[in-house]
Amino acid sequence: MAETILQERTTLANGVEMPVFGLGVWKSSNKEAAESVQAAIKHGYRMIDTAKQYGNEAGVGYGIQKALVDNHLNRKDLFVTTKIFNGDQGYLSTLQNFDEQLKRLRLTYVDLLLIHWPVEGKYLDTWTALEKLYHEGKVRAIGVSNFDEANLQDIQNLNRLMPQVNQMEFNPLVQEKHLFNKMNGLGIAMEAWGPLGGGEALNDATIKAIADKHGKTTAQTILRFDYQRGAITIPKSAHEERIVANAQIDDFTLTDEEMAQIQGMNKEKHSIWHEDFAWHKGSEETGVKDSVSYWDDTDEYLNKEVVY
Repeated sequence: MAETILQERTTLANGVEMPVFGLGVWKSSNKEAAESVQAAIKHGYRMIDTAKQYGNEAGVGYGIQKALVDNHLNRKDLFVTTKIFNGDQGYLSTLQNFDEQLKRLRLTYVDLLLIHWPVEGKYLDTWTALEKLYHEGKVRAIGVSNFDEANLQDIQNLNRLMPQVNQMEFNPLVQEKHLFNKMNGLGIAMEAWGPLGGGEALNDATIKAIADKHGKTTAQTILRFDYQRGAITIPKSAHEERIVANAQIDDFTLTDEEMAQIQGMNKEKHSIWHEDFAWHKGSEETGVKDSVSYWDDTDEYLNKEVVY
């Protein structure tokens, strides 16, 4: 049995072992991502999640290499995830652009590669490209993100490989009950992005009362809920003390009654969903842009030397 949640692993459908708890770096600059990655690995984290769309793969790559040196670790000790950008989707485009992602990450392979969103008319071709990368050994596991039941059914209809992971917004306010059941039936692991649910969940009186009972923060209580529901979890933080605190959830257990109370908060309302993007109908009115984040420090971290 794992001594801490950071050491715990789940076995994916293809036999690959994946940590159940890791670090996300959405909305972090390259500098913030590099520093967060180094802090997380120093404190025992072994899973890092990024994406081309976040614009910080260069910072993550530097942070990984620096942390490996500083903590006397090997590449195989880490589980690294990135995602195919919506604008890169399609068979050939996915293959061509993935090589550039590896270069930014300073890696020869990633442990998990996801399709970031199901771009209409392209995600099945993109999935075929992921299968090729998987068979070539450039990725150890493949999956999807933000795929609903109909999207998963489309992949199932191909009668080939199924995703090993579906990364979804999952927290007390968005619990994906029907989708979770379908994924369990298909052997697809649920991974939670946005696992804390934002201010509404963090400031909820019910969660606060449960947290006080256990001597924990509301964030720790929510993360414990996600964990007990069976979701792989990747909370984001740019602060070392919060990175440490987020993982301190293995010394208490929520009761069935407490779990039911939090499950009762479910609204199944996504903070961002398919219709918010330019590749879905009605999106012209939302103003949400489908583009890679650009940070002024990208070139710096692409060329930053790791001091040994």
